[in-house]
Amino acid sequence: MQRRDFLIGTGALAAAGAMPALAQGFPSRPVTLYCAFSAGGPTDQVFRVFAEAATATLGGQVVVENKPGAGGTLAALSLRNARPDGYTLAQAPMGLFRIPHMQKKQSFDPIADFTYISCLTGYTFGLVVPADSPIKSIKDLIAYAKANPGQFTYGSPGANTSPHLAMEEFSERAGIKLNHVPFKGNAEAMVALLGGHIMSVSDSTGWAPHVESGKVRLLATYGSKRTKRWPDIPTLTELGYDTVSDSPFGLIGPKGMDPAVVQKLDAAFKAALDDPKVRQIVDRFDQPVVYMNSADYTAWAKRTYEAEKKTIERLGLVGTI
Repeated sequence: MQRRDFLIGTGALAAAGAMPALAQGFPSRPVTLYCAFSAGGPTDQVFRVFAEAATATLGGQVVVENKPGAGGTLAALSLRNARPDGYTLAQAPMGLFRIPHMQKKQSFDPIADFTYISCLTGYTFGLVVPADSPIKSIKDLIAYAKANPGQFTYGSPGANTSPHLAMEEFSERAGIKLNHVPFKGNAEAMVALLGGHIMSVSDSTGWAPHVESGKVRLLATYGSKRTKRWPDIPTLTELGYDTVSDSPFGLIGPKGMDPAVVQKLDAAFKAALDDPKVRQIVDRFDQPVVYMNSADYTAWAKRTYEAEKKTIERLGLVGTI
């Protein structure tokens, strides 16, 4: 099934022939794109299809390299010292705007340290349990957790990622204590779930094929409204726990990139959004198109950084790492 895409941001892009000579000569060697999560997970799969489509438009190869860790920020932090020539890019997940507020001593500035190129798509998050689990609803989960404090285990793609903090917010509002088990990505977490090592997984839609095959049960999603793909599944907010986690992500580079190179990269990845293989993979993982050009993405990043500060303060997580 496919979701209706929505677009954020506008702005005409100049034709390649009108670009300065620097951009016209770019790229002359492969472009490396750091993925913030592990190989085999939904983000990895999506970016590899994006890279293939962008390669065709850009005229030079885009190579994906996985750099999971640090709450989804390792990919971005790995490019801070790279030359701002457009040959090293990274994914910018929501953790990039959250982690600095949690640090005792802030180690990076998500606004000053990077160049924002394009926002591309976003995640749908949800909580799944094995199909044979006695936990058949969020109501069942809460009842179990109250009877067995700290015994209900859930995996996530890492500490301080959106799926982790969404569950922390939900458990706080529900008055329960859960046991978080961090993994490096969705693929590892799902292996643990299907192997009976944990009781649930909170993550983006890498679990979707397992829901469709009947191996796992989707209990709730975390968006502001129900998904079109699973319209019968309630949101946490709808169930009375006021927990919303929408998570757009896109591409960044080191600070100080040439605007003409940024424009050329933006144009290539924007064009990739119309590639049938890209549309197929984002629909497969129920990811909406959330396009923003460089200027709009930069403005959004600034607003989001301030908004995340309020979230971290509300959860009492300031200075915890």
